[in-house]
Amino acid sequence: MTGTLIAIGIIVLLIVIIGIYLIATYNSLVKLNVRVDEAWSDITVQLKRRADLIPNLINTVKGYATHESGVFEAVTKARAATINATTPAEASVAENQMQGALKSIFAVAEAYPQLQASQNFLELQGELVDTEDKIQASRRFYNGGVRELNTKIKTFPNNIFARRLGFTEREFFEVADAAAIAEPPRVQF
Repeated sequence: MTGTLIAIGIIVLLIVIIGIYLIATYNSLVKLNVRVDEAWSDITVQLKRRADLIPNLINTVKGYATHESGVFEAVTKARAATINATTPAEASVAENQMQGALKSIFAVAEAYPQLQASQNFLELQGELVDTEDKIQASRRFYNGGVRELNTKIKTFPNNIFARRLGFTEREFFEVADAAAIAEPPRVQF
């Protein structure tokens, strides 16, 4: 009789321990998932901020370089791709387009010394550089959260339960041409 009670007690204790482990694992995965969602939101806010600066930048440069319509169209197209990106993969492609387009518009600006001296252009350039720095910081925060979440999902014994609890690995926000975004675009005077 006491042997049976001890066996039942051990089984109940194991069930309680497994239950506590599952609850703790689930809660930590939820927290990590929310952190990644928050970080992605930060990235989209900064991308939107940059996209909002682009029309002002284009209009400022257009005033000096009206014949550079191809450059303006490329920047507008890249801006649209950035705004419409909903996943890290789409944002990565849009980032490559945007970096190329911004380099082109700043190359055009270099040909116009009076534009480089314009206070409006200088302020827009400063805002853009600041936004690029914020995008990089947001990307690092997002990728750090994704790393933590993916590691938690992949490690044993979490890997047994995580997918069954509805958690999947997330994509890193990687850019195909890392050198293109390693440094914000700058105009050289």
